[in-house]
Amino acid sequence: MMPNTAISSNEVQLFQCLGGIRQLAETQHFKHAWLLDQFGVLHDGKQPYPGAISTLEKLAATGAKMVVISNSSRRASVTVDKLRSLGFDPSLFVGAITSGELTHQYLQRRDDDWFAALGRSCIHITWSDRGAISLEGLDLQVVENVEEAEFILVHGTEALGAPLGSAIPKKLEDLEKILEKCADRKLPMVVANPDYVTVEARALSIMPGTLAAKYEQLGGEVKWMGKPYKIIYESAMAMAGEDASNCVAVGDSLHHDIKGANATGIQSVFVTGGVHATELGLGSFGEIASESAIYALASKHEAYPSYVVPAFVW
Repeated sequence: MMPNTAISSNEVQLFQCLGGIRQLAETQHFKHAWLLDQFGVLHDGKQPYPGAISTLEKLAATGAKMVVISNSSRRASVTVDKLRSLGFDPSLFVGAITSGELTHQYLQRRDDDWFAALGRSCIHITWSDRGAISLEGLDLQVVENVEEAEFILVHGTEALGAPLGSAIPKKLEDLEKILEKCADRKLPMVVANPDYVTVEARALSIMPGTLAAKYEQLGGEVKWMGKPYKIIYESAMAMAGEDASNCVAVGDSLHHDIKGANATGIQSVFVTGGVHATELGLGSFGEIASESAIYALASKHEAYPSYVVPAFVW
């Protein structure tokens, strides 16, 4: 189920195209909190985008509070370590919140009625080549037999978690067959990364949101734990100590970043050179997309940015 959007198609105003974020950063209104996506904005998973590190430093110098807000299956501390390994200075950020971190917290606390009712036995769909996701501290029993499961936990798209903590590599179609059996039993699903695809060295990789969408098509119930849902934006705003009127969200996914900002009532900056680059006809970093192409794609996704930039540059 998609979130209710705070901006309807009848209220849409045309976005403003900018060459970079300097004009916004030097405007008093935007000196409060910047909620920054990582993949497709700061880096491509392998290396920082040109100018991203210096842009962060200049943004920090304006007094902006910066929070990384990411649909990553992994804990926030892993995201911070990843950014550090790529050359970013973690001290520039107020903090980081990931969909994986939210998932861990909710499964651990169980102070939400929906999570409290889940049970402890789960089918765990995870990563293999990308590295396993730890479930330490969650008191969960991972099972391989659907008949023994009480819910499904989705962190990845490459493997089925085994009871002793290892991961058994599976093809996507094999995982979908497991989901068909889960749907027959009406097992609820928690998806720790709502992204459908992500940018990796300019290639697109399938993400857990694709499996979650498939499960909904099968009639399954899904709890989406990140963008475009308010739950992650509210956590990021609390971290920054600011409300929606004092925040701007920066992201490369219309469906996740921009639609989520719309739903939360936050102004947004759409980075065209990320996940939508091919759809917008872009072939190289920093290339300018046509306004007509941007508008058509935004209308398709019913996600309307306040501003558009080719890349996260100053």
